[in-house]
Amino acid sequence: MKKVEVKDIDFDYVNSQILKGITFTASEGEFLGIIGPNGSGKSTLLRVMSKIISPKVGTVYYGEHDLHTLSRRTVAQRVAVVPQESPVGFSFTVKDIVLMGRHPHMGVFESEGERDHKIARKSMKITKTYHLRNRMVTELSGGERQRVIIARALAQTPRVLLLDEPTANLDIHHQIEILDLVKKLTENGLIVICSIHDLNLASLYADRLLALKGGKIITLGTPACVLTEEHVHHIFGIDVIITPHPVTGTPYVILIP
Repeated sequence: MKKVEVKDIDFDYVNSQILKGITFTASEGEFLGIIGPNGSGKSTLLRVMSKIISPKVGTVYYGEHDLHTLSRRTVAQRVAVVPQESPVGFSFTVKDIVLMGRHPHMGVFESEGERDHKIARKSMKITKTYHLRNRMVTELSGGERQRVIIARALAQTPRVLLLDEPTANLDIHHQIEILDLVKKLTENGLIVICSIHDLNLASLYADRLLALKGGKIITLGTPACVLTEEHVHHIFGIDVIITPHPVTGTPYVILIP
């Protein structure tokens, strides 16, 4: 899959328009970050893209395939989602959770085969969770648990990975650990679309940023183009100073008290 194309998406909830004319593309091997204040439509956009909810107008193309024409099972074979919250039962081991990622590729009464176990093992090794495979998920730290959820997503063997604030509620060490992992996945051509709360982390990791406010795209481009003092003030209503990061040269956002 060479690209994802989102075209003219509108989404309404009750009497409110949550998304308005959303159009953009993301290419193979790209990390596209989505930023914006709470209520701007970030999570809703990701839910539309994963066919959890349907837009009022518009569609999403995965390669040549229109999302409207694909079953949810087929979508899950191509697109994996890491939601903000992933509640899991106390009775599951890490290996059990990761193997759940193989379900879209299996028949209704089919059991996991050797290929499924091989893919699950590879996913755990990529996410550095293989040594945890026999542990109960409830015994894990927040960072370990998030890596397991990403391993489950990778077990779907997707071409697109959608993540909704995957670093929320994690300390800075685990935030960096998760984003390092996600960034590395793009090296094999995976398309990553990820909402990120922290602007400085978004600047460091994303190839491009899409900024939402009030359900509309305010700006889309490289971190240097998007993270300007004017844009940040307009989108978030705060005054900041933008300076080059001393190591990477990417925009670094400093809040003015």
